[in-house]
Amino acid sequence: MPALITYRTQVREEWVDYNGHLRDAFYLLIFSYGTDALMERIGLDADHREQSGNSLFTLEAHINYLHEVKLGTEVWVQTQIIAFDRKRLHVYHSLHRSGFDEVLAASEQLLLHVDLAGPRSAPFSEQSIGLLQGLAQGQQDLPAAVYVQRVIGIT
Repeated sequence: MPALITYRTQVREEWVDYNGHLRDAFYLLIFSYGTDALMERIGLDADHREQSGNSLFTLEAHINYLHEVKLGTEVWVQTQIIAFDRKRLHVYHSLHRSGFDEVLAASEQLLLHVDLAGPRSAPFSEQSIGLLQGLAQGQQDLPAAVYVQRVIGIT
């Protein structure tokens, strides 16, 4: 399976800071849209959320800002399944642009499947588990995600 592209956009003027670069908060917005598209791919679309009362919550997100991204640049998010269990999903998003081989930014995220009535954690449906298994199996040959399980600190 080639890289799973979950979101594509052009950097908008309102997303750019005083240095002419994509503002740090908008990296997370772009990665969040990638997560939304992933939800669609694993059966957690709007209809399912309305019928089941279940959704995904982000428990933790780390972002690595690796290269400048400027106004008007077309970027896309590639998403890789790192791991999942009955209720949790560990994903790796990377940001890319045409003509540049290096990753622009990376975001490791831990997501929790939630019953909104609680709210409390809830197991994924069998359909979602099957779709996740298919994606994970299809990504087995992808290079390992680089910016995962990192710790912030000054040593």
